[in-house]
Order: sequence, then structure tokens, then C-alpha cells
Amino acid sequence: MLRVGLTGSLGSGKSTVAAMLRELGAYIIEADLVGRDLMQPGQPVYGQIVQHFGPEVVAPDGRLDRARLAQIAFQGGRLQDLNAIVHPAVIAAQQRWMEGVFARDPAAVAVIESALIFEVVRDARIRGEKESVLADWRRRIDRIVVVTAPDELKIARYVGRINPSPENPAAAEDGSLSAGLEADARVRLAHQIPDAEKAAQADFVLDNSGDLVSLRAQVGALWERLRTESKTTEDVPRSQ
Repeated sequence: MLRVGLTGSLGSGKSTVAAMLRELGAYIIEADLVGRDLMQPGQPVYGQIVQHFGPEVVAPDGRLDRARLAQIAFQGGRLQDLNAIVHPAVIAAQQRWMEGVFARDPAAVAVIESALIFEVVRDARIRGEKESVLADWRRRIDRIVVVTAPDELKIARYVGRINPSPENPAAAEDGSLSAGLEADARVRLAHQIPDAEKAAQADFVLDNSGDLVSLRAQVGALWERLRTESKTTEDVPRSQ
């Protein structure tokens, strides 16, 4: 069994890599989806966010107004407050998921797709949680895979994903939507650790500055390495 962290900044293409690994046989959990589930009404995380940030982050339908919450967190200097609520719950859910995967398949390659693996560590240490499992990814992940790409390409992908074509009914004729998305992408990237720092700590680095053919070839080679390691570590006990 092998616990793998798949990370990369906004627009790097880590979700594409995760999809390719899933096709090859990896088990995948997406941190963003876990976080979204935990932030639904009725969940403890939802209640903590509303209590901490106030009713202004609640939409008319009772769900969180994610755009407003993001604005307060990123532009209002309260990102650490939000992370302190969300990150521990997401990490705990990931660990429960991995335990279930390995119980069913001891030779599994279990992959956590998350943009913030290194940022979780950084933020936990900023909060003084040096002994927390959040402060050391090695306590919950065996190998780190980082997907890299130039920042301008990341931003273009982010804008294209949300505003993919001129036919998008939300697009403004003066291009203000694209400009706003680009500005949002730059703010988010500014809060993420640069690729060079992530790559320096990674076990594997995938360059996603080219086409899908190139990326798929890299992922195929990576999969062979991960599968080999999962078999050789199948009987190695894990620290809690």
C-alpha cells in the first residue's frame, strides 16, 4: 500500500493527472470535494464557519455563499481563520478514507488530490500546531507528486475553465468577467507556495506545460513507479 499526495497550484492540471491515475487503477480522493461536503448545512464545519464569520456568509437558500466567504478570507485577511476550521476536518476525512481503502486492498495506491498539501503544513505551523498531524505531511503521506506549469498558463486555464467561451451567458461584453477571474487567480496563487519550493520537497515532479500526450506519458511512467512501491511496502505498518 502506498499513500500518495498529488498537489499543484491552481490551474496546474492536477485534476487531469488524478483522472489519468484513476484510469490506471489508483484510488483517488479529491480534497476540494471533501471540503465542499463538510461545508454543507448540518455539518459541524458549516456551523463553525457561520459562527465565526457571521450570517453574511449564508446564502438565501441556507447554504454557504462560497464567493462571499472566499472574498472575506482572501481579501479580508482571514484565510487562516477559515483554514483552521476546514483543514483539520478534511485531513481527518482523508485519513478515514485511506483506512477503508487499505482494508479492502492492501496493495492499493491511494491518492489524495489537493492543492494545499504544503500550505496545510505551513498554516498549521503558523498557528503554532507543531505537534499536530497537519504540521508534518510525512505522518500521513508516503510520496508527494507535484504538477507544475508556468503561472501565466495556470491563470489562462483557470479563466478558461470558469469562462470557457464567448457564448458563456455570464460573460460581459467588455471582458470584465475574464479580467475579474484573472485577478482572482492571481490572488489565490499569491497565497500558494511557489512551484519551485514544492518541487524541491517532492518525490516526483510532472511538467504540465506541454500537451496531454506528453503529460499522459509522464503519468504512465509515474504509475509504474507507484505500483512497484505499493507492492514492496504492502506489509509495512503505518504510523498513526
